[in-house]
Amino acid sequence: MPDREAREKDAERRRRRAQFLHELAEARELRARVTPRRARAARLRQAMRMRTFRW
Repeated sequence: MPDREAREKDAERRRRRAQFLHELAEARELRARVTPRRARAARLRQAMRMRTFRW
């Protein structure tokens, strides 16, 4: 049964990661609402980074 254990561990890890990413996104949204000017500046910096990035 080690295969099933590995699958369950993998599923648990993915579930925890999804939860973490969800909370991270929530925290970012909250920060954007609390400090709109800083959030706008961060968005502009990110946009600039994406424009100058070479694939």
